[in-house]
Amino acid sequence: MLSLEETVLIIVDVQGKLAQLMYKKDRLFDNLQKIIRGMRVLEVPIIHMEQYPEGLGPTVPEVADLLTDVERISKVSFSCWGNDRFKKALEASGRRQVVIAGIETHICVYQTAMDLMREGYEVQVVSDAVSSRTKKNRDIAVGKLQNCGAFLTTTEMALFELVKVARGDKFKELVKIVK
Repeated sequence: MLSLEETVLIIVDVQGKLAQLMYKKDRLFDNLQKIIRGMRVLEVPIIHMEQYPEGLGPTVPEVADLLTDVERISKVSFSCWGNDRFKKALEASGRRQVVIAGIETHICVYQTAMDLMREGYEVQVVSDAVSSRTKKNRDIAVGKLQNCGAFLTTTEMALFELVKVARGDKFKELVKIVK
């Protein structure tokens, strides 16, 4: 189970025109907003990654507007683990449970998750907040990640798993977010 003290959220490469081509894009953007808002309520650290922003463009406003105070780390490697700034940010968080969301599931999300598991991190893929240009690529990647040891979760499942109880201000805020 996810723990507030051990969890970090990674948002991967939700950028420019590529993000507009994702399978079920509207659902993806909606769930990305929910997971980010919920993690903010729970005070979970967020690492914000961008793949070659000079070519792909910046993070889409639907996501970027929720991360204005979070450093954007640009990369050229598909895996976030191939970036020293990412490694330092993750290590500085002191967290070992990684919740990952973004695009594309079969490339950057997949390679990042695989590298993190190899490095001993527990990885939970937010299955309703990852996508690829095609359903098949998304589905194959999610299945392969699960077969390789990543846990699948959903936006609501991760948030309520972290809050643990159905009472208090944080719980009430999460209910408003997921409605």
